[in-house]
Parts: sequence; structure tokens; C-alpha cells
Amino acid sequence: MALSFVVEHMEDDDQATKSVPPWVLLEYKHMTTLAGSGNTVRFTHLSLSSCAALQALWVSNKDDATQSNSGASVKTTTSGILGVMKQENVSLSSVCLLDPKAELPLTPEDGDGRFKWFLFGGILGDDPPRDRTSELRVLGFPTRHLGTVQMTTDTAVGVTKAVVVDKTPLNEIPYIDYPTIRFNVQESVEMPFRYIKTTHGEPVLPDGMRDLLKADLDKGFDIEE
Repeated sequence: MALSFVVEHMEDDDQATKSVPPWVLLEYKHMTTLAGSGNTVRFTHLSLSSCAALQALWVSNKDDATQSNSGASVKTTTSGILGVMKQENVSLSSVCLLDPKAELPLTPEDGDGRFKWFLFGGILGDDPPRDRTSELRVLGFPTRHLGTVQMTTDTAVGVTKAVVVDKTPLNEIPYIDYPTIRFNVQESVEMPFRYIKTTHGEPVLPDGMRDLLKADLDKGFDIEE
């Protein structure tokens, strides 16, 4: 059964570009790869300029739908989650909010038809967490959690797909917590999140993220000098 992974965008636009910041673009694009072929990733509550920036990442298929290289369909909209649900005739009970404060963990059985959409707050990297998921929690969605350690939103999408589509229990997914990204002997950055771990023991990062982290690190050195 095809599923939708819905990201309610909650990040402010970049002040310079008036659009999605570069690191957000990388993580959002990564989500479409992690979601896998046959599924859909929906980005909601975007500004018009952010909609355009995201659509430019993929070759247009038709109307507001695009196709990523991985085969996952992509949809972008300025409407919020409730408006999109009304347009698509999706009930509240069929949308699962991934919420760190949920009582129940996500299980493979949650992908067996009880939920059609899996909803994430598009908050990529609050450290410490500010619980902005509370803005979605009050709407009354059924909720599930992905464990006690904070993940980036693209990691949360990948973990959710692994559980509900690939039927891998949460505790059997390989993780790496708070990894250190090393650029050379002297330069490194510690990431304060949980990631999926590759077979080589490295965190699964979006393409281009290492370069962006290195550029930000170099900017910090320039300021100090």
C-alpha cells in the first residue's frame, strides 16, 4: 500500500533568499530518497517562494506533483495540513503524528492500513528541542514515537519508512547517536542527533550536507579571525 509522508513546514524562510535555507533543502530532498519508490512525500505550509524552491529540485511531472530520482512522488503546497486533508478527503484518524511525547512506539503493524499518512513537524535541528510538535499535537491526531533520542526530520522519515513499509522494528534499525563529522585532523563537528547508521558505521546524511557543514565551519573561523 502506498503511503504519504507529510512534512508540515515550520522553519522560517532564509532572510537573504526569502526561501527555504540551503540545509533545509538538502534534508527535504533527502526525505524523498528515504521515503522510497511508490510512496509520496508532501510538504505543506510553505511560503510561495519556498514552494518554488522545492519544486525546482525535481523535474516537473504534472501540476504540483513531481517525481524524485528515487521514484517517490513529491507534492508541495502553501496550505496547512488540515486544509490538505480536507482537499484529499483524509480523516484525522488515518493520519499518524510522529510525536516524541507519544505514549506508544511506532510498530510495523501501523503500516497495515490503519494509517494512510504519517505526519512530521518540519523542524530540522532544534537543539535543545523546543517541542514545536505541540502545535500539531493539539489538533488531535493519533500519535506514535520513534524512541527517546531526537532525530533530524529526514532521519525520522527514513526510520518511519523502515518500520511501516520494510517492517523493521524500531529496536532493530542500526543507529548512531551524536556522531562526529570529521573533515581533517583538526576540524570536526559533533551532530546532536540520532541518525541511521550505514554498514560502514557512518551516519546517513543528505548529499551535500558534509560540504555545507564544512562551509559553515569555515565561516565561523573567518569571523573569529
